[in-house]
Amino acid sequence: MNITLYYAPFACSMVPFINLTEADAEFEVRPINLAKGENNLPEYLKINPKHKVPFLIVDGRSLSENVAIQMWVNRQFPSARLMPEDPWLELQAISIMSWCSGGIHPYLSRLNNTRKVCDVPDAVDSVRALAKAPLMENFKLADHMLTGRDFLFDHYTGPDAHLFWAMRRAQQLGVDLSAFKHAMAHHERMKTRSSVQKLFDFEAATLRKFAEAS
Repeated sequence: MNITLYYAPFACSMVPFINLTEADAEFEVRPINLAKGENNLPEYLKINPKHKVPFLIVDGRSLSENVAIQMWVNRQFPSARLMPEDPWLELQAISIMSWCSGGIHPYLSRLNNTRKVCDVPDAVDSVRALAKAPLMENFKLADHMLTGRDFLFDHYTGPDAHLFWAMRRAQQLGVDLSAFKHAMAHHERMKTRSSVQKLFDFEAATLRKFAEAS
């Protein structure tokens, strides 16, 4: 099986990178330099008109969207136990991943590039403030979900990586999450996993290559 993951540093494509690694899958990573607009080049648009990452190609077949990719990884590598086995808990896990994608990620995007959502002069601070409020509400919910728990379920699952990315990105964008003790403990715990360490190493190497190519 040939698995190719299109990935960009800091982006949510780190989630399938982590979970493919957790599954001990063999996969190729093709970095995309978003800062240089490589996601909008004709050769990338030809295979992925959505011009986003993550994007997965498996034996010539393509799959986009984080939740779908994570579900595929779980189904392809069931021994990794990347989703709860109980059907109801599996649905809860899908719900959490959908929440990370649709309930948290859009506000992170607003923090990252306010001009994409509002070009009104002097509106940057307002857009950021309006985006930050629901982020804090969502991370408060995550904090409650992690009270007394090491992970979102009784063992590590794919949603843990998705929440980890969301919290990491929020902090990179200047959001102080220190008030959420349980969620932050989960975040620090995630950093120690070998899959996350491998991601960090790959991310650093990719950023160096991007800098050298500039």
